[in-house]
Amino acid sequence: MGRVATTITTGARSVRHRVRLPDAPPPDGVLLRVRDAAVTLGGERILDGVDLDVHGGELVALVGPNGAGKSTLLAVLAGDLEPDRGTVDLDGAALGSWTHVEMAMRRAVMLQQLTMSFPFTVRQTVEMGRSPWIGQDAEDDDERRVEESMFATDVEHLADRRFTSLSGGERARAAMARVVTQDARVMLLDEPTAALDVRHQEQVLALAKNSASDGVGVVVVMHDLSLAAAYADRVVMLASGTVRAAGRPSEVLTADLLSEVYEHPIEVLSHPVTGDLIIVPGRAIHLG
Repeated sequence: MGRVATTITTGARSVRHRVRLPDAPPPDGVLLRVRDAAVTLGGERILDGVDLDVHGGELVALVGPNGAGKSTLLAVLAGDLEPDRGTVDLDGAALGSWTHVEMAMRRAVMLQQLTMSFPFTVRQTVEMGRSPWIGQDAEDDDERRVEESMFATDVEHLADRRFTSLSGGERARAAMARVVTQDARVMLLDEPTAALDVRHQEQVLALAKNSASDGVGVVVVMHDLSLAAAYADRVVMLASGTVRAAGRPSEVLTADLLSEVYEHPIEVLSHPVTGDLIIVPGRAIHLG
């Protein structure tokens, strides 16, 4: 694993840091691994004994009802929340063994809501995704990657707008652009489509899928089960803080299992042309 010395100048003082650059992926292809993760918050067990491997080249959808532990698991994977029990490995080493910069070189995180305390423009917000690469050869690609990411998320026309002036959907797309431009080997996305219209939902998930096709390991928290079925290579269903099922969409997203976990009748249909799974709630028809 390569090491480089990066010099950061602060006033009249220079500080040199040893940075471990990302090297070849681990031999088993597992970029992110969690074992036996348990989290208790406010006296309640939110996660209990969760195992998950994230491989390069796959998009993993985390699904499940409200309170199942999806966002909590994502926070554990990101290193934003330390589990009460269990281990998390990133790029073949314990998550806690990396510095903040080294982690940022390896995993990018999109939260449900990106808030800004200062009136940064959209371009400045997206440029923040390049900060881990300051002083590295990859810094030469900063301008190109920022432009490409803004174009891919349809925010290039918003480049000079203040982030705080954007709608919820525009903020979500700008946040996605920041994550994409970070060029991390793992992308962790918490409900990236929640505030988006149909066109931009498809655009953002196609971008995430393309990233997986390029070897990135992508984990997405999703509530729209039909979108999960359409875009995920693997679905992990959480219920009451545990993994209830994991596998291909057709294996996990079944009417019986979904109806049980969501405690509501759910129907799973096949699109008449594409064969894609279409998942809809069962509704009683009341005639007046």
